[in-house]
Amino acid sequence: MSMLIGEALAGDGNEIAHIDLMIGSKDGPVGNAFANALSTQSEGHSNLLAVLTPNLAVKPATVMVTKVTIKGMKQAVQMFGPAQAAVAKAVADSVADGVIAKDRSEDLVCVCGVFIHPEADDDKKIYEYNYEATKMAIANAMGNKPSADEMIAGKDDAAHPFRGF
Repeated sequence: MSMLIGEALAGDGNEIAHIDLMIGSKDGPVGNAFANALSTQSEGHSNLLAVLTPNLAVKPATVMVTKVTIKGMKQAVQMFGPAQAAVAKAVADSVADGVIAKDRSEDLVCVCGVFIHPEADDDKKIYEYNYEATKMAIANAMGNKPSADEMIAGKDDAAHPFRGF
């Protein structure tokens, strides 16, 4: 497995979760992206490992990257708190459920893009929506969803919720 890509949106309001992720081998392009994300930090973009609790990181190792600039401690705590807990639990549950093969979990890494709206307030919703979106994105990646046929079948009826009209 070189690279699988998944995407999912869950929830609504300012707590909406949009996950973009890549799963692949440590020695492939996702492994390179993982190492770069973890070793390259910049102001407002603090990437972090997904952990279930300190000293209990998930497998496959998962680095969370911010999809928006973090502009203050409230947003940073939401990323390091409910969003991280949700992503970590979703990865762990995906292994436990067999969506990600347990025997491959040491060979794979995941790069997970997480969106935290600057005006999000409800930590419980941030957790629930990010858990749901991460589980869906992982399932989509591991199942190669959508297929090209599914994409073609849905393209004319698709209405992106944030297209602006």
